[in-house]
Amino acid sequence: MQINSTFDSGNIEVLEAESPDNIRLKIRPDAGGEHMQWFHFQLSGARDTHCRMTIENAGEVSYVDGFEDYQAVASFDRVHWFRVPTEFDGKQLVIKHKPDSDVVYYAYFAPYSQLEHDNLIAAALVDPRVRAEALCSTPDGRAHTMLRIGEPVEGRKKIWVIARQHPGESMAEWWVEGFLERLLDAEEPVSRKLLDEAVVYLVPNMCIDGAVRGHLRCNAKGRNLNREWAEPSETESPEVYFTRRKMHATGVDMCFDVHGDEALPYNFIAGAEGTPSWNDRKQHQLDTFKNLLAGISPDFQTKIGYEVDAPGSAADLKKNTDYMAETFDCLAMTLEMPFKDNADMPMPEIGWSPDRCKHLGAACIDAFWRILPEL
Repeated sequence: MQINSTFDSGNIEVLEAESPDNIRLKIRPDAGGEHMQWFHFQLSGARDTHCRMTIENAGEVSYVDGFEDYQAVASFDRVHWFRVPTEFDGKQLVIKHKPDSDVVYYAYFAPYSQLEHDNLIAAALVDPRVRAEALCSTPDGRAHTMLRIGEPVEGRKKIWVIARQHPGESMAEWWVEGFLERLLDAEEPVSRKLLDEAVVYLVPNMCIDGAVRGHLRCNAKGRNLNREWAEPSETESPEVYFTRRKMHATGVDMCFDVHGDEALPYNFIAGAEGTPSWNDRKQHQLDTFKNLLAGISPDFQTKIGYEVDAPGSAADLKKNTDYMAETFDCLAMTLEMPFKDNADMPMPEIGWSPDRCKHLGAACIDAFWRILPEL
């Protein structure tokens, strides 16, 4: 029996693995040491064996309530992911499973690898309406890639979509895959109309270094990218620095930032209500979009989410949504999806899953098109 995590997005430290009923593990912190929660590891040699895997520092993670009523995901083929029995006592996370295969993978959520990321970009570029631009090199030397879908001709709205600022929130890139598949369907009427009236700028993974390293929240320099927008560093947070520079070059009419939330078992949107210039027009745009999406997808709801920021409390503009709304006077939103299940429409065997993310991404096409007259 062996456990390892020396692969793309792997994260676990093995404390003891002599007996399958007493496997002791530990999550490795992100660079900088401030955050940790993501785990992803392989177990081999335990087929048809009852295993008990204890993550002993689970009570020290960034979002402890993220492990309440949570079930880890597992896969034999790294394609189909399912939930396995998981218990949390406030200190330790215990995963209990009897694998049906010689090799099984466990993770906090279904991973989205660099290979899948590269394939996503390559597949999109087959479409002549898509152009790619490497905005910069990341601290680890990877291409930080933006896709432009459609032509930026006069009169078209400029929509920016960024995903996975927090690398452990892999559901965000699964959302992107579903969004892109429908957007690039040449026979899909809503997508065609959207691209007649708007150009989409898309960064599928804002923090690819952190994703490959197995981080929850930070890039290779230990920076939480969604706290860098007011004053990004060209060397410490180049992913934000160069994306922001490109946004200023193109202009922005709407910005959609795709995330995952550890604790809340719902899909919801957070707005920029705490920014200094928030007004009735911006509130109307935000409410309209949320109501549109709720009417399109039963997986989305508007009743439960983050507490609304008090007026003026987001004046530092460190978060993307706040910076975009204030700087460009545009509709800016953060979509949050669960690591757990959608409590409104539960599917206990799989919980919130890659395909469910993709369906929500596809549904957002309708909401994007229908909000255009309000922008």
